Amino acid sequence: MPDNTADRGPQDRSRISLEQDYEVRYWSQRFGIDEDALRSAVEDVGPSVDEVERYLASREGLH
Repeated sequence: MPDNTADRGPQDRSRISLEQDYEVRYWSQRFGIDEDALRSAVEDVGPSVDEVERYLASREGLH
């Protein structure tokens, strides 16, 4: 069954999927970062929302 593109939120709110454009937009907006930063964070710590959130919070302290 194909994704329902009318639903603009993620299918699994505990994991970040970079496969669907609308999910990338959702998570980028949620974290206030651009797509490249989101992809980099997921590459560094994996797709767990909690892990990405902690990672981004720790990086904010570096700037």
